[in-house]
Amino acid sequence: MAEQQQSDLQFLTLEECAEVDKALLSTREKFSARLAIYALRVLKQIAGETALKVEEVTPQQVKNWIEKDETIRQQIEIDSSFASFFTNLVISSLKPLKQISQETGVPVEDLTVRQVVAWFEKQAKIRLATPES
Repeated sequence: MAEQQQSDLQFLTLEECAEVDKALLSTREKFSARLAIYALRVLKQIAGETALKVEEVTPQQVKNWIEKDETIRQQIEIDSSFASFFTNLVISSLKPLKQISQETGVPVEDLTVRQVVAWFEKQAKIRLATPES
């Protein structure tokens, strides 16, 4: 029970964190991967509540969800500037999620944590292999 309560107060599950942590990514890339995984979960939840596809979720729907989410409210005092900032983070994660979906042929709502992490690893390898101008 205590373990369940601990995971309820985190943005990612312990398994999701472990998947990202074992990836060969920089700290910044790990942050982006974690954000994409969390955003995917949020977007799937909102899509499920509104009968929309993940890609159809609007920024206003994300903002409304953030403002009423108890997990976030317990951890962070939410004001309008935070809600806007967090909404932008979630919505901006749609770009890599759509790219992952396109490359894998898997609908965004069906992407797995492993697919998200693998895509970020692939992008990191491409960046490392490309000489800077």
